[in-house]
Amino acid sequence: MTTAYASVWSDLNQVEFSQGFIDAGGYRTRYLHSGSADKPTLLLLHGTTGHAEAYVRNLASHGEHFNVYAIDFIGHGYSDKPDFPLEIKHYVDHALRFLDAIGVERASVSGESLGGWVAASMAQHHPERVDRVVLNTMGGTMANPQVMERLYTLSMEAAEDPSWERVQARLEWLMADPSMVTPDLIRTRQMIFQQPEWKAACKANLALQDPDIRRRSMFSDDDLRSIRTEALVVWTSKDPSGPVEEGRRIADLLPNGRLAVIENAGHWPQYEQTAIFDEISLDFLLYGHGPAEKVS
Repeated sequence: MTTAYASVWSDLNQVEFSQGFIDAGGYRTRYLHSGSADKPTLLLLHGTTGHAEAYVRNLASHGEHFNVYAIDFIGHGYSDKPDFPLEIKHYVDHALRFLDAIGVERASVSGESLGGWVAASMAQHHPERVDRVVLNTMGGTMANPQVMERLYTLSMEAAEDPSWERVQARLEWLMADPSMVTPDLIRTRQMIFQQPEWKAACKANLALQDPDIRRRSMFSDDDLRSIRTEALVVWTSKDPSGPVEEGRRIADLLPNGRLAVIENAGHWPQYEQTAIFDEISLDFLLYGHGPAEKVS
């Protein structure tokens, strides 16, 4: 089967957006922006070794209703790369400093994987800064040694040798359908992985795959019960990090949580099943409601 060519520019060519850099707590931070400042702010947070392009297919739809910023976390993408192991507290501080830098006191936050872990931690420890959260195949509740080892190995292999094949293998881990990993997406990530400082940065980014470091940042059941923020947990039928039952367990523990399940998607449903994700996400973020569980 031949897959139609797709590009980041195919996703953005009709979108009013900007790319920029801003100082967030002393770290030069890259962002993609759509929407306008007269709308409520929405912060989009990517996963481990990821970058803002994780959300290129969502900027147009969400920018119609929100002042949207997709950022590169510290240590990731083209943002500054600290020389110490990065834990959840560092990412949370970076996200809050970014909101400070753009002059926003309160925002909704949508995060994928690591980004969902950070979003939930922001809601737990800084509820005054968070409106609603979308927790998209979020981390922070499981410590599966096989998953952690696979993620670490694929990421470090691509860091040590950012060849086309190794970057492609890392991206294919994210998808239910490997054909979604287009040449343009591979090249976009390969350029990030080819930065001279990337190998050291990747080790810092993967600190949460260390069992001891991960353990002290994970959510207990009581932690999840303490999060009062309205939360949408998005899970998928083919997520490589854990089963749908884990998403359901998280949503049940959150006092104001609900679950949406997206079929035929892996760890990037916002990219792989964009129309379905956008519908579910916007219904929740705009109106605070949605199905208790939706299988699409």
